[in-house]
Amino acid sequence: MDMSQINYHAVFVTALSSFLIGGLWYSLLLFAKSWMKEVGLSGEETKNAPMGRIFGGSFILSLIIAFNLAAFIGSEADFSFGLFAGAAAGIGWVAMSLGVVSLFEQRSLKLFFINSGYQAVTYTVMGEILRLWH
Repeated sequence: MDMSQINYHAVFVTALSSFLIGGLWYSLLLFAKSWMKEVGLSGEETKNAPMGRIFGGSFILSLIIAFNLAAFIGSEADFSFGLFAGAAAGIGWVAMSLGVVSLFEQRSLKLFFINSGYQAVTYTVMGEILRLWH
């Protein structure tokens, strides 16, 4: 892949999309209470967390993920490949990797589904954004 063909605006927006999805996914509307219980965090602990480091680091990592996915998808992807590539990466690589880690950490199946579900949805959306805006 010629790196000059990557749309850096699309990569930036794709990275932002992971924050929008994560904000909803880990909100009180969806999985916040279950996630906090499964990881053993209280509401007070999450309020006192170093948010600058967490969000800044997460955004940098999301940019790297989006850039990598853009390089993987390429500039000539069609509709089905953008969705497929995102879903394959999110489910086949990321979610399954989280599954391996969860097994060794002896985490609950519920936590695996919360975290891997977020990754699967996020990567699928990211793949389609990158496909649409290449």
